[in-house]
Amino acid sequence: MTTSSHNAAASSAAPQLHTDAFIPYMRNVTRCEASLRELNLMWRLIESSAKMNCPQEAHAILPMMAATRAGFEQLEQDLVHSMVHQSVTGVMAALATQAQNVIDTLVRNLYERTADVGFLATDSMLCRYVAGLADGVGVQERLRAYRSKYTVYNEILLVGLDGTVLAQTDGDSPVEGSQDPLLARTLQSSSYVETFRATDLRPHQTHALIYSQRMLHPQTGEPIGVLCLSFDFDGEMRGIFGARAAGLQGSNNGVRSVGLLVNGSGQVLASSNPHWIGADSPVPTYHNSAPSLHIHAGRTYLVQTAASAGYQGYPGPDGWQGQIMIPVEQAFANQSQHLLEHLDPYVAQGLLAHAHRFCPPLHAIITAADTIRRVVWNGQVMTAGDTPDNGSDGTRLQAVLEQIGETGARTNEVFTQSIRALYDTVLNAALRDNTLLSRLLVDLLDRNLYERANDCRWWALTPQLPALLLAVQRGQTTDTQVQQVCAQLSHIHSLYTVYSQLVVYDRSGRIVATSLRGETPAGAPAGWQNTTDDVLQHPLLGQSIEADTLTQVLALSGPQAYHVSPWRPSALESSQAPTYAYHAALRSDDGQVLGGIGLVFNAERELQSMLDSAAPHNAATADSATRVLYLDRLGQVLASTDTAQPVGSRMPLPVDLLQLPAGQSAARAMVHAGQYCIVAATAGSGYREFKRSDGYREEVLAVAVQPFGAEQEDAIAAVRRRSTCIDSMAPAQGGQQLREMATFFVGSSLMALDAACVLEALPAAAIAPVSAGRIPHCVGTMARRSRGALTGYVWVFDLNALLHGKPTRVTAQSQVVVLEHAGRRLGLLVSDLQGVARFADSQVIPAPAMAPSQHRLVDALVKANGGSLLIQCLSAAALLHTLQGQASATAAADAHRHPGRKENA
Repeated sequence: MTTSSHNAAASSAAPQLHTDAFIPYMRNVTRCEASLRELNLMWRLIESSAKMNCPQEAHAILPMMAATRAGFEQLEQDLVHSMVHQSVTGVMAALATQAQNVIDTLVRNLYERTADVGFLATDSMLCRYVAGLADGVGVQERLRAYRSKYTVYNEILLVGLDGTVLAQTDGDSPVEGSQDPLLARTLQSSSYVETFRATDLRPHQTHALIYSQRMLHPQTGEPIGVLCLSFDFDGEMRGIFGARAAGLQGSNNGVRSVGLLVNGSGQVLASSNPHWIGADSPVPTYHNSAPSLHIHAGRTYLVQTAASAGYQGYPGPDGWQGQIMIPVEQAFANQSQHLLEHLDPYVAQGLLAHAHRFCPPLHAIITAADTIRRVVWNGQVMTAGDTPDNGSDGTRLQAVLEQIGETGARTNEVFTQSIRALYDTVLNAALRDNTLLSRLLVDLLDRNLYERANDCRWWALTPQLPALLLAVQRGQTTDTQVQQVCAQLSHIHSLYTVYSQLVVYDRSGRIVATSLRGETPAGAPAGWQNTTDDVLQHPLLGQSIEADTLTQVLALSGPQAYHVSPWRPSALESSQAPTYAYHAALRSDDGQVLGGIGLVFNAERELQSMLDSAAPHNAATADSATRVLYLDRLGQVLASTDTAQPVGSRMPLPVDLLQLPAGQSAARAMVHAGQYCIVAATAGSGYREFKRSDGYREEVLAVAVQPFGAEQEDAIAAVRRRSTCIDSMAPAQGGQQLREMATFFVGSSLMALDAACVLEALPAAAIAPVSAGRIPHCVGTMARRSRGALTGYVWVFDLNALLHGKPTRVTAQSQVVVLEHAGRRLGLLVSDLQGVARFADSQVIPAPAMAPSQHRLVDALVKANGGSLLIQCLSAAALLHTLQGQASATAAADAHRHPGRKENA
């Protein structure tokens, strides 16, 4: 949306776009521009021909033609500019979303690395070994066990103070020692150090991303060495770029664009296509200015660059940014996917009624096009009945009139096609942007929960935890031992802040240690603080975990296995918000299960943080903001930014969206919760081995809902109106007379009046509600003008209310048809205009009489389109008689109630 549709509302404040630079790359725009110019020329030729050949006879239509030409020229400019603007904005928004996805996904991953290195550097076995207090037995296996759980690392090294490598996991790239300055820097730092460049610690790589932390002597607290975690940077970037490519399969821009990671100087650190744009290449970057074209290596690109806002206080490597580049000749290729052809016409029309909200330029163009249609309709009405005699001037006028009709029809056709193309561009952008958003959200979730599954399994290998359970089993625990384990859990919790509680429990499920940083559990004494010195009084100690969880943990097959509780509230925290708890078994040296460790994920906060960080925030109003949610397969809401869909509620989505195959996305325009919306969903598919090959299945859907406005009651009628066509009438045969009828819609009913009785049509928006409601069916008055001067007023009556007893809902297409009969004039509020058509006498039949009356409002029917379309013909005399009688009755009633007061209706 991040999206062109979100940005459309703010387009007036956007930097100026130089449309001429982009038009040569947009085939649909150039075709449209050529058609519009051809029509513009036709209108000029018609006007000039009328002025030269029959100026006296054409004087009545010349103002109409001038107005049509002037409006057409402005509309031509606006339409072309808007088509270019929406196309460029849509492409740039999609590139921006992808660029943001690249850097945000990476930064969230690297945040976990900063916690990992801080935790592993305090591992007692490793610290004792580096300090020389223990031999190296088991150290190699311990490092490999860590790497087998955290597969994002391709190397782990323990380095002494002199640079000697004491242990490492990558046997294919042995390192005896290092002189890298990062070691000295790390020894002087109390925090982690992040390094990205070539290093002798990874001699066979052109660059390495190393997270290092100093290790301290278990007894003296002095630095004794450095722990280095080498992140699988190339593999991670392939995964990020691969997920992006999968999300773009079938889209317009797909693999035509190149995903990049660049530094603050614009140098490429990683590329999705190194054959196209290689690492270390300097590339142009783009930040928040008018979209422009950038040249790199002889090709012209559109570019979007995005920096990360950071995560949990971690800003990411200094200057790193995500960037997407697409050759401009590819950016707009086959852009239109003709989505409207496959969209429910009712939904398409309903969405279009709210164009002023999601695409103001589209709304303005539709309004302008409707104005020109009305002008053309008025011209047809104005010239109806002017069948010339044999004089040469009359013949020339007739030719002009025929050209007006043909060019007017062609104008309507071109406008309709052009507006549909613009609409299709906007709709396609909204579908694409929301799909990308849902993919980003599900990817963030899977990557985050992957870390949770790793954490519980690794921390289960911490020696102090099974030692405590062995002491419990033997009845030999001491207060000091419990306090030390609680302190260790608290230290872990300080590094991994995504949890609300950490606990250790024995084989019976009884909790024997807990993090003092966890949330206060339910049932805690008043005034209890987790920071109290009296650790042994913690309310969770002695309580039990859920019986079904204990059963699963005791049955885990080995150190690589883990268990995740179902989505539900946890008894280990007070909020009672549903969440996941991650468990791993604690084992003795011989593999016996002694109990387990449980990590309660703070889902309420963390899932909401993911949604909030990714959701667009630039909607014009709160009710038009995109909502994002996490759901399970049954539609139960796990997290939401939609106040109408709180956690625990059920979201009524179509079954096919809830049953999407893992890793697949779908998006559609539909009616949801009484609103026309774009709804996009993606089903999670896991990350690395998590949820893919480790035996755990819990598929979550990410859903994005972008509302455009309330469901329209008359959308179906509007679709029927715009799809109704009247076949042109062939010349009368056998001496038949032709009758010219001005046609229009009342609701979805096509009606007609004798064109000779119709003066003009005016926009319903200009109705002044004077005395509206006092006279039956009267909705106000309408001013009439000629050449800019006021010529008088007419009363306006609601034709739908008169005929069917139901008030007309005034829309942008509503019109007032002004008729004249026997010297009296009035206006009729109708739903839309159709055209002026000629019918043979044989096509007109009397309307069946429902009751005897000489003033029937519908006195005839026209069998059009070979009899497949019936048009109701209204009697102007009957309309005037009926409405005049009602007005007189109202005036008489007023005079009776208020003697002496005179009113002139």
